[in-house]
Amino acid sequence: MPVLIETLGTPLGFYTTLVGKQNQFVHFWGYDSLEDYEKRCAARDAHPDFPEYLRASGHLIVSQETSLIRGIESLNRWVAS
Repeated sequence: MPVLIETLGTPLGFYTTLVGKQNQFVHFWGYDSLEDYEKRCAARDAHPDFPEYLRASGHLIVSQETSLIRGIESLNRWVAS
C-alpha cells in the first residue's frame, strides 16, 4: 500500500460487497483529469518497489477491472445541499 499511496495519492475509500457478487474489494481513487491518472499510473509502474508489491499481492487477485468515472455536476449539487 505505501507504493500506491506514494504514487497514486490517498485513496477516497475502500469497499466490499454486502449483497451481490461476493468477495469483491474495491478501492476508489480520485484524479484531477485523465492526464493526472496516466501520470500517476506511470509513476506507480516505474516505482522500484512496485514489482515486489505485485509479487506479494498477485495471488489475491482473481479478476480486476478499472473504471474511470466522472461526476454529474447537475445531480451532485443535490448531494452538497
